[in-house]
Amino acid sequence: MTVHDEICAAVDRFRERAIDLGRQIHARPELKFQERFAAEALCAALRDMGVEVERSVGGLETAFRASVGKAGPTAAILAEYDALPNGHSCGHNLICTAALSAFAGLAAIRERLPGRIVIVGTPAEEGGGGKIILLERGVFAGVDAAMMAHAMDGEYATFPALATRHLRIRFKGRASHAAAAPWAGASALSAVLQTFQSVDAARLHLRDGARVHGIITDGGQAVNIVPERTECEFLCRAYTTKYAHEIADRVVRCAAAAAMATGTEMAHEIVGGYRNLINNTTMARRYALHSEALGVGTPDAPPDLPTGSTDMGDVSHAMPAIHPVFRIADPGAGNCHEDRFEKHTNSPRAYAAMIRVAKAMALTAYDLLAEPGLMEEARREFAARRET
Repeated sequence: MTVHDEICAAVDRFRERAIDLGRQIHARPELKFQERFAAEALCAALRDMGVEVERSVGGLETAFRASVGKAGPTAAILAEYDALPNGHSCGHNLICTAALSAFAGLAAIRERLPGRIVIVGTPAEEGGGGKIILLERGVFAGVDAAMMAHAMDGEYATFPALATRHLRIRFKGRASHAAAAPWAGASALSAVLQTFQSVDAARLHLRDGARVHGIITDGGQAVNIVPERTECEFLCRAYTTKYAHEIADRVVRCAAAAAMATGTEMAHEIVGGYRNLINNTTMARRYALHSEALGVGTPDAPPDLPTGSTDMGDVSHAMPAIHPVFRIADPGAGNCHEDRFEKHTNSPRAYAAMIRVAKAMALTAYDLLAEPGLMEEARREFAARRET
């Protein structure tokens, strides 16, 4: 039996525990930074492997880190487990159990690992930027390469995730009676509506693949009062971080113009944002090789694939990284963030795919430790592309 065979056998032995955890986490969805049940369940499973777990790493209550192996090249497998308001419609119950299963496969040969394997529990991918916080606070120190895998309605070794810039915009007007003295007021609602109209007009001039979407979080206080305050949020996306910031600047100009036109005051803040994902093709090719050997072809994603964003993008700007996606639903049957996708994330098909992907990640991580040339090639590619 080869080392690869041993790793896969260990993942298979962990299968029922992983699926049970996935179902439990799916049944108890927790929003960003509130993932207490999921974090404790995953940490309990790690402790049962005889692994010491660091809790609340980086100052985040629901983050954790554990490792096996010895000093040397280090690969990290990342676990996400936060949910959305409509449950696990992004499949993070599968992301975390795939990461845990991959770690279990490698922990089974911990004494023979030619380096170190780390699992990092990363809260709040859905808008909280947990990985960014952990990066800034040194939790990824000493890690040479990182990976995770995400459920979707397609199967790809690479994923063209977009950069984001998250804006919050506030308008301050002047209240007045909407019937008796509307001329005395300055409508903050008119300002926010004009902002949306201007942003819609600007879409014509955005580069292909760019996205801007927003919501009104406060549209006024009473229907019979000229609104004195309103608030809205926009998320600007693009293939590069630089262009996402340029789009955000344009949105702010639209808001400033609306304020001028309506006689209101405008203020804005940058809530956050994710960087674009730099797919390390050296790592992705090895992952695809293992996935194909496990029975599923995993090509690179087409460059025009409709896509979203992830704080894994920030990780990919700090070290070689991959974020493959795996199919748990047929195209057109539901995709991430949709209500109908939430059911797919708790299906037998999803858990079977999760186990397969865990094996492919574990084998890729092992190869990065065991083959110095592979890790060096990944590093060279990262150094050449990191400023993308």
